Amino acid sequence: MSKKDKLLAKLENNPTNVAFEVLEKLLKDCGYEVFKSGGSHAVFRKSQCEILTIPYKRPVKVVYVKMVLKVLKEQK
Repeated sequence: MSKKDKLLAKLENNPTNVAFEVLEKLLKDCGYEVFKSGGSHAVFRKSQCEILTIPYKRPVKVVYVKMVLKVLKEQK
């Protein structure tokens, strides 16, 4: 089981208290590029995939963690 798979399993089991940096690393490992506009949100893009907008707030709200998990599962 790779580090990425372990992190996905950890987030599925407990999507609360997730740091922005953890989601950022996961999305980068999955091929997403980060676009920071200097505002309060980061935009993650990957060709042929849904654009994800996530606020920098720590911890990241559960709704954003679940959204990321859903998008990553659909890509598999």
